[in-house]
Amino acid sequence: MIALESIAARFASHQGLAAKAALRMIPGILGPTDWVSGPGDDTAAIAADGGFLLAAGEGMFPPFVAADPHGAGVASVVANVNDVAAMGGRVVALTNTVIGPEPVLSEALRGMRFACDLYGVPMVGGHLSVWDGPASVSAFVMGKASRLLSSSNAAPGQVILAAFCLEGRLRGDFPYFSSVTSRGPRLAGDVGVLPAVAEAGCCVAAKDVSMAGLLGSLAMLLEATGAGAVVDLSCVPLPHGVDLEPWLFAFPTFGFLLCSPPSRAGECREAFRARGLACEVIGAIEAGGRLRVRLGAEKATLLDLATATVTGLGDSG
Repeated sequence: MIALESIAARFASHQGLAAKAALRMIPGILGPTDWVSGPGDDTAAIAADGGFLLAAGEGMFPPFVAADPHGAGVASVVANVNDVAAMGGRVVALTNTVIGPEPVLSEALRGMRFACDLYGVPMVGGHLSVWDGPASVSAFVMGKASRLLSSSNAAPGQVILAAFCLEGRLRGDFPYFSSVTSRGPRLAGDVGVLPAVAEAGCCVAAKDVSMAGLLGSLAMLLEATGAGAVVDLSCVPLPHGVDLEPWLFAFPTFGFLLCSPPSRAGECREAFRARGLACEVIGAIEAGGRLRVRLGAEKATLLDLATATVTGLGDSG
């Protein structure tokens, strides 16, 4: 099987993306979304005082919590900080919910404390219940933004950039690329680039690369407007020693997809590169709803939003 065939097959069967389909139950229960003020984007955004309040939450994958509660605690903070950054915001505070055996909860909370110290964000409260059953770890965030990087801003003609921290290691047990040790407290300044490029106007939409991987996260970004995209996979920045296919399906500590007006893509790219982060143009938004990729001479269509959905959050229920 050639490389692009393998990538396309893995995209079609990727559990990190397939899990997003469960979100289609939400419109039928909570009602339809406009993607910004309700479910759909990286955070909800509520207009307030000339800007926006941002709110979101993340629950950790139970097998990950069981295998590495400290890492799950770290990841719960990272995921929330990235969600706020992907909307062009800055974190105000986090809270948490931890349930399970006391030794597991202690490690999860230590992981949260470690990550909060790295990013310089406060954990101001939460809920704790000790019991002998399986552990559950979640965290929730509030942030502020003056100019949103909503997925609903993605439009044909914009270029797509991918920004990553390439310092770190890819875990062997779970598909996480961790930069928390190698990058350390510099991560706080790294996520600060997102609101900076939002406020400058050189980036208009963004999505953090999450459990769905780069391609799945891009599909989620496109779903908000039904736009399509074409991506040259050979342009995706790669960490040293990591092959392209596992990287495309990894969840990095710092990874973002960015949409920029063509005339300002260079400005957006340099904002990240000035901090030593990798950032390259990898494709473009186009009309039609198809997510198309190429690698060398090979081409493939991974998804057609005219006939398929990712989360189903746009359904009326």
